[in-house]
Amino acid sequence: MAHDEFEQIFPLGAPNDAFAQYFIGQSYLAPLTSGTIAVSNVSFEPGCRNNWHIHHGEDGGGDQILLCTAGSGWFQAEGEGPVSLEPGSVVHVPAGTKHWHGAKAGSWFSHVAFITPGKGVSNEWLEPVTDEVYGGLPGGNGEQA
Repeated sequence: MAHDEFEQIFPLGAPNDAFAQYFIGQSYLAPLTSGTIAVSNVSFEPGCRNNWHIHHGEDGGGDQILLCTAGSGWFQAEGEGPVSLEPGSVVHVPAGTKHWHGAKAGSWFSHVAFITPGKGVSNEWLEPVTDEVYGGLPGGNGEQA
């Protein structure tokens, strides 16, 4: 399925080239707001996922909220099992949680993402999600069983 056939309620956006080094596969970024709370639509081509990463922050800042809007994807926090994401899924990632998210192997995926504001908010990019880990998700090759 080409990106022009992937139906979603928010714009696809431009190729996410500024952060491409932290993704396996192609992602797209469409800023929806700017200012104190930047809200963006992030879209992933089939099989695309971001690296493990941690959002840091204090005084309530640094939590990430993911609102899944289209397609089918995965979320996984370190030490926990993978969570299947479909439109309507909501994920709250507390600051300091090592995690990753992305599309299933056979599906495009989009979520609206934002980070809660606060002191010391930053993002720490870590190692890629290996093909072995991703391919070992339920159903094999990262696809839903």
